[in-house]
This record gives sequence, structure tokens and C-alpha cells, in this order.
Amino acid sequence: MMLADMTGNVHIAAACVGAAIGVGLIGKGASEAVGRNPGAATKILVQAILSTAFAEGIVFFSIYLTK
Repeated sequence: MMLADMTGNVHIAAACVGAAIGVGLIGKGASEAVGRNPGAATKILVQAILSTAFAEGIVFFSIYLTK
């Protein structure tokens, strides 16, 4: 029973790790882009926030699929 609970939640852990990596890459890319072109900071910020929300949405889908 305990092994079934652990293996049933592996996809949630994988989604969380993937989302964390994605958010980190988005932040890295956004900060580099603002460093190259500070005038476009607002547009870059909007795109970074949207991309972060989509990356984190994957975690909610994996939690939803568990139940």
C-alpha cells in the first residue's frame, strides 16, 4: 500500500521539478533580455509572468489528474 502511494505521486514530483526548472529558465532569460534592452522591460515582464503562470499550471494539472 505504501509503495502504491509513493509511485502514485511520482508524476506530481516530476511536474514540480519541471516547473521549477522552467521558472528558473524564464527568470534567467528575462533578466538577460532586460540587461540587453532596458527599454523593453515592461514587455519582457509581461511575457515572463505569462510564461511562469503556464509553467506552474502544469503542476495543477498533475495534481488534478491524481484525484
